[in-house]
Amino acid sequence: MFILGVVLAVLIGVSLGLLGGGGSILTVPILLYVFRLPPEQAIASSLLVVGATSAAALIPHARGGRVRWRTGLSFGAASMAGAYLGGRLSAHIPPSILLLAFGAMMLLTAGAMLRGRREPTPGAAESGSPLPRIVAQGLAVGAVTGLVGAGGGFLVVPALVLLGRLPMTAAVGTSLLVIALNSAAGLAGHLARTELPWGVALPVAAAAVVGSFVGSALAGRVAPDTLRRGFAWFVLAMAIFVLGQEVPRVFGVTVSLARHWPLFVAAQGALVLVAVAQTVRRQRLAHAA
Repeated sequence: MFILGVVLAVLIGVSLGLLGGGGSILTVPILLYVFRLPPEQAIASSLLVVGATSAAALIPHARGGRVRWRTGLSFGAASMAGAYLGGRLSAHIPPSILLLAFGAMMLLTAGAMLRGRREPTPGAAESGSPLPRIVAQGLAVGAVTGLVGAGGGFLVVPALVLLGRLPMTAAVGTSLLVIALNSAAGLAGHLARTELPWGVALPVAAAAVVGSFVGSALAGRVAPDTLRRGFAWFVLAMAIFVLGQEVPRVFGVTVSLARHWPLFVAAQGALVLVAVAQTVRRQRLAHAA
């Protein structure tokens, strides 16, 4: 299981490098369900993994001109405060509640990204960004980061696209700066009461960093609309997985991937069919127009 977990960790990096998010959505389930870490250690370790991977993936995006520094630093400064407070507050909330909230937010985020918005005109994003809303959103995203161990990319990317008015490619690169800042602040809040399992956290982080360079190399070659929709469907798939594990536990039923994998396969298969149907429908509408 250890080798499987390290291999899966490469996907964490690919996700962060390519999509600017989704790493924490993979990291928390991998640490919980593959490495069998307690929720507190899984959440804290995910912040180390996602933070280190985001910092590494940021470098090629910055070289490619896909990082909006003013927006990212404004958002990141606000979110760091929220992340530290969220990390301290998480000690007072049951892990099951945190994971259910995590899954619910993924569903909302996927819906927002699938609806999308019009791409802003080139060069207008930085000057037209509504700073007060970006700061408020940064505080909220930071709190989520500290509470559930999510670097926040699955929330940062939509916030930068929908509120910050950044093109998707710039939102991906800028989100990595925010995620690195968020993760560092959230980890500081957790380390006050949680000891990291370094034998797991460091190998997972190293594998994820390797994957991040692959994802970053691909990011500039994918169309923004395709990137946004792919990100949304990815988040939705992981939400189904997390909620499929956690919702039955509320009713005293334990769901195991090893025993109930046909249900998970069926759910993900249905999601793929819906995604394909939506893509075909959009193509037909585009041709008709």
